[in-house]
Order: sequence, then C-alpha cells, then structure tokens
Amino acid sequence: MKYLPAVHVLTRRQALALPALAVGTCAWAQGTGQLPSGHWVGTWSTGMQPPRYPPVAQGFPGRTLRQIVFTSIGGQRVRVRFSNAFGTAPVNIGAARIALQGSGAAIVPGSDRALTFDGKSGVAMAPGASVLSDAVDFEVPARRSLAVSIFFPGFTGAPTLRFRSRQTNYVSPPGNFTAAASLPVESTGFCVMQGGKQVCSSPWYFLDGVEVLAPAEVSAIVALGDSITGGAGTRDNANQRWTDVLARRLQNEGLVRGVLNQGIDGNTLWTTYLSQNAQARFQRDVLDAAGVKYVIVLLGINDLRTGVVAERVIAALQQLAVRAHARGLRAYGGTLLPNANAADSVEAARQAVNRWIRGSGAFDAVIDFDAALRDPAWPRRLRPAYDSGDTLHPSPAGHEALANAIDLELFRS
Repeated sequence: MKYLPAVHVLTRRQALALPALAVGTCAWAQGTGQLPSGHWVGTWSTGMQPPRYPPVAQGFPGRTLRQIVFTSIGGQRVRVRFSNAFGTAPVNIGAARIALQGSGAAIVPGSDRALTFDGKSGVAMAPGASVLSDAVDFEVPARRSLAVSIFFPGFTGAPTLRFRSRQTNYVSPPGNFTAAASLPVESTGFCVMQGGKQVCSSPWYFLDGVEVLAPAEVSAIVALGDSITGGAGTRDNANQRWTDVLARRLQNEGLVRGVLNQGIDGNTLWTTYLSQNAQARFQRDVLDAAGVKYVIVLLGINDLRTGVVAERVIAALQQLAVRAHARGLRAYGGTLLPNANAADSVEAARQAVNRWIRGSGAFDAVIDFDAALRDPAWPRRLRPAYDSGDTLHPSPAGHEALANAIDLELFRS
C-alpha cells in the first residue's frame, strides 16, 4: 500500500482479482420492469471523525479521491451522502461518480454513473453539514464493493474522515479522474503515532453513506461501537468485521436488512479522544440513519479502561436505549468482551456493567457477546482462537463468533 510521500511508505498491495459481475437483480424487482415505490435504506455507512491528522491538513485541492465501500443490501436506485461535519469552511465537490470496483483503483468498465446534486455536477458543503446526491439508476448488488469517486476543484481544508477504514482508498495526482477506468494513484493513506505506536491507515474522506431505494418492509440495523465493531483484528480489504458477517447471515436467510457499521476506534460513551463520544454522535450516526429500525450497542470497555466507573457507563447506556425507544427503534444491548490485561478493578466494573445489561430490561433484547467469546477456563479472557493477539480485539474467527451470537429472529419484524 502506497502512502503519502511525506510519511511512512508501505509495500503496495497486490491487485485484487477482478470480481465477477453476475449478481442478479433484487428479488423485489425481478420480472416487473418497474422500480417499486419505497423508501431509502442505508446499505453502507461509517462514523465521521474530526481532522486531527497533520499529514492531510491541507486536504485534496485539485485531486480526485476514489473510495471503496462494501454494501450490505442491493437496490436499483442509489444516492450517496457526503459530509463536512467537522469542517470549518465550505468544501466544493466538482464532480462525483459511482461504479462497481474492479481491481484496486480500477472500476468495472461501463459500470459507472455520474452523481448529480439538484441536477448539477457539483455542490458546496457548508461547514458542519452533509449533502445528498440526486437519486440515480444504478444496480447496487448486495455484498459487493463499490467505488465512489470525488473531485475537489479547490480548497478543502483538513477533511472530515474515518481514519481506520480497514480498506484501501485512493488519492490521485492533480486532475479530475472521476470517470477514469483506472485511477492514477499518488497515495493511499498515511501513518501517525497513536498510543505510542505507529498506526497506518487509508481513510474514508468526506464520504459517510450510500443508500438504496427499497420496499417499505426493508429496514436497517445500525451497529454502534468502538474498534471492536470497527473491525480491529481483521485484515484490510477482507470485509471480515462482525457486521459484514451479520450482513452475510441475513442475506443467506432471505432477510433484507441494511447493516450500517458505526464503530469508531477508541470511541467511548463519555470522553472525546479521536472522535465525538457515542452519546454526542448518537443523533447523527444512529437516529438519522436512512431506514433505521434497529440499533445494536456494544460500547463501554474503553470508558472502563480509562477509569470511568461502572455507574456512569450504565447511565450512558440507559440513555442510548431511552433515546432509541423515543424514536421508535428497537435497541439491543451487547455485553462487553473480556480483556485479560485489564486491571482487577476494570474487570469488576465490566462484570457490573454486564450484569446490568443482562438484567435491567433497558434493552429490547440482550446479545451476549461476552458469553459467546469468553474462555470457559478463564472467563476474563477471550478464547485463544478468538483473540487477535492483544487480548482485547477479536480475531477474524472472533468476529464470526460475534455475528453468530446474534439471533436473527430479532430482525424479522
């Protein structure tokens, strides 16, 4: 993976094999020749973070970004949401397009469509605001990688972003390459120091949602969490997050539900470190999500690890459940996973929070992630097969186990 020239450079990844195009149309549109009436439902989203990273402080003036997202459900009409949530000045999008990803920075020839904004090729995003593209006819396959290309003709400033995407995204040299079949690549990411370690990533910039038109019975599930939900412990570009596995399970059962990953590394319920805390971002990232009907909350371990007492974690989780119910959503509480390296006081607080999640009745249902992943021989640690190696984040097998712990009956009505 090639990173910005001014910082650490990693070995470029080998190009991925060109995915097959045979995906089939959505079940609700087969044989009709007509697009149904319906509503908008998210097929992909991510949590946005403030621009606290010096390597991209100048933004991307005159450059094209090609960013890769992995859908959860399909549709035949699509729109894309862009965000300047943490910007301090207007940002102009000069052109944008959507396509099926081919290999790396290339798209499947002939698959791309122009995105417009009130019929125009560009739009200005006000500071703190987001914009939606016009709807466009475009067959979005379920569980397929799409490429969203954006050209910025001028100043962008430091970008609103999601740092740890666990996905390779691409920045061009100067020029509008939104329609290019193969994007010339100047960089794919950057490295920073976090917690005394060098962390390299290929962020999503200004892009926070893709929505499809779906029948009324289709809805979305938002997974609100931290790095565990964000996919820590999984391989880049592999789509092994537990939310990806959940989307696969739902599809295999014929349950059409968008799965929207709102996990942000380091996220907490009370403090602000790399992002807004979950209580502050709950409105934007959960309640305002397109087509949302369900929310799964897996949060609190970072608070406990930094000294927040169990009672405050419980109070915050209670509020998230209350706010979800006030909006008519079904709220499911996930128990906190073991962390073998945590102090005894943190373990005691985790147990207290988990007792409350299981027994309070605050949530419509409990998803016992702790029971699914803990080691029976030593319940304060993950099973070895489920441990990524740091005693906190699940391995790919652990993410599978997280998804398999969820009863799909929770999403049938």
